[in-house]
This record gives sequence, C-alpha cells and structure tokens, in this order.
Amino acid sequence: MSNRLVTIFGASGQVGRAIVERLCHHGYRIRATSRHPNEALFLKPFGDPGQVQTTFADISREETVIKAIEGASIVINCVGILYESRGRQKFQALQAEGAAAIAKAAKKEGVRTLIHISAIGADQHSPSQYARTKWQGEKAVKAAFPKAVILRPSIIFGPNDSFFNLFAKMAKIPVFPIPVVGPKTRFQPVYVEDVAEAVIRAVMNSGKYQGNIYQLGGPEVYTFRELLDYMLEVIGVKKFIAPIPFPIAGFFGWWFQLWAKFLPITPPLTLDQVQLLKNDNVVPATAKGFEAFGIKPTSITSVVPGYLVRFRPRGRFT
Repeated sequence: MSNRLVTIFGASGQVGRAIVERLCHHGYRIRATSRHPNEALFLKPFGDPGQVQTTFADISREETVIKAIEGASIVINCVGILYESRGRQKFQALQAEGAAAIAKAAKKEGVRTLIHISAIGADQHSPSQYARTKWQGEKAVKAAFPKAVILRPSIIFGPNDSFFNLFAKMAKIPVFPIPVVGPKTRFQPVYVEDVAEAVIRAVMNSGKYQGNIYQLGGPEVYTFRELLDYMLEVIGVKKFIAPIPFPIAGFFGWWFQLWAKFLPITPPLTLDQVQLLKNDNVVPATAKGFEAFGIKPTSITSVVPGYLVRFRPRGRFT
C-alpha cells in the first residue's frame, strides 16, 4: 500500500465512490470526508483494512477542512448539489465558498495535486444559480491554487445515477405520463467510470494536466427526448412523454423548490433546473476532453441496459 494520502471531499457521492474504488486499486490511502462520516462507511470495503478512513469535515468551517487535508499530498473535491434544501445545503455555500475553502487549505498545507470536479455549463452569466456558483467555484480554485486540474463532466450516468434511474422509476408509475422540460435540449452523457479514470490519470501524472480545464462528454450527443425514448426501450415500457413548456415548468419548479426549503423532500424539478434545461449540455468543439487523457468514452448502450434491467416487467427474464 502506498504512503500517499488522498483526501476526497464528497467521497460518498456517485463520482466520489468510483474514484475511491480506483484509487484503492492503485494502492493509495484514502481519507473520505463527510459531515456525516457514518454515511461513508460503505467505502471501507473498497480497500484493504485501514486503507480507507472516514472523517468529519464541514467545508463551511475552515478548521475542519484544514484538519481533513493535513498530511495529504492529493486533494479531490467532488462536492456538488443539484438543488438547494433546508439548512446549509446551498449552492453558494457548497459550490462557490466551499470550493474556495478547500483550494485555500490545500495551498496552505502544501498539497501537490488538487483536482476539482465542476460541470459543463459553468458560466458567470447563466440565469441558473447552479451554473453561476460552479463558475465561481472554478474561479476561486484557480485563484488559490493555479495548478489545479478542473474537470467539467456533462450529465453523468452509471448504476447509482439520478437520471436514468429516476425516469425509469417514473415510467413504472401507472397511468401518469413522463413530463419532460426542454425535449430538444442536447446532452452528452458521460460514464461515471470514465470520469473516475480521468481523475486517476490526473493524479498519477499531475504535471501533464495541471492548470487546465477539461470538458468531459460521452461519444454521442442526444436530445432529452431521445434519452427518455431510449430508457423506455431498455426497460420495455410504453409510456406517453408529455412536453412541458418552459413557463409552466418554471412555475412548478418554483413551487417544488420552495417546499424543499421547508420539508425533507427531493423536489422532482426546481426553477433553477428549468433554467439549466434551456441550454445544451455538450462539450464545445474546441475544448480539451477525454482525448487528452487517452480515454475512449463509453456509450450509454454499453452500460445502461445492465443496471436498468431491474425496471423491466420481469427483470432479467424479460
């Protein structure tokens, strides 16, 4: 086992757990941070005994961030949220101020490599607070740690994703159609394991990638409607897809978003997400991407049927 210690913020999320598993395979020691360390205990079996340590860190409290980074040579920030909820789960606090706190602490502690997971569409002028705070986080990271590697993935798919799994569940609800906002909006779905592999290659050859932004997308571009049609085909369900105009979707998004601030619910849609859906989520033609890492991205057709099989009428026997 390597003596090199990697601190990962957001290690229990979809991307974080894929990174932990690969780093363990390469012999790194992992310090997986969380505001609720017990929720990250499932990561321990990914490595040998003692290889993965779970520890408390609240990125809104500088002293806990510094303590989590002490002794680490590599820091990876996977923190991000798709909607705001009660308490401190706010875009500004996590994606902008939190990213800044991690980068400053990494610089102060003499960290060799900092990898920051952002998102395609990060933009200071976006009407979406999600996209604006992603851009603010990138700016703060570059200011504090100029050699940081920044990765901007498109919508991420994998066994634990919140896209195909969510809509497959909706498709199983009797009678009700599947609502879709922005059916013509384009996406470039990227496999979670490909994103994790890009992180690993940046960790193992940081000098080659440091100081750059890489935009990561899969091999194909699909409209939102095409992705839903494909999901229905995979699970063998016939369902009406109901396009929702942006003004109506915005009203419902605002309403769901409001309730999420007072109740422990996951909103099916927020006003901020409606704003995001007005723009394509694809890799620009001039951007650096997977080719810089020597990675051939994986198609949804190679992976999605394997984990959506549970939604088929008779599972694997359909």
